[in-house]
Amino acid sequence: MIIKNILLMLILLIVFFVILFFSFFYSKRYKKSVIKIKISSPSISLLKEQQFNPDISTDNWDLHKLRLGKFRRSQYKGLTFFISSENRIYYLSEEGNKVYC
Repeated sequence: MIIKNILLMLILLIVFFVILFFSFFYSKRYKKSVIKIKISSPSISLLKEQQFNPDISTDNWDLHKLRLGKFRRSQYKGLTFFISSENRIYYLSEEGNKVYC
């Protein structure tokens, strides 16, 4: 009877330590994989560079309008827009003609 109890206790201890070992190993492995995942955000320097350089194409309408007001030209979605001396916005067609907006 005593041998049965000791054997049962040993089996329970072994099971407990095995569960503890796997839970510790899995949690460390999980933490390592979480650390490797990073979300890259646009750098602030890139936004500043776009703000002060009207020759960089942008998809941001507000930034485009700001650059038009400041530099009198801005590139929006690959097309360069200009402000004329009459304060009208235009771009140049492939033939070189002014197309007013």
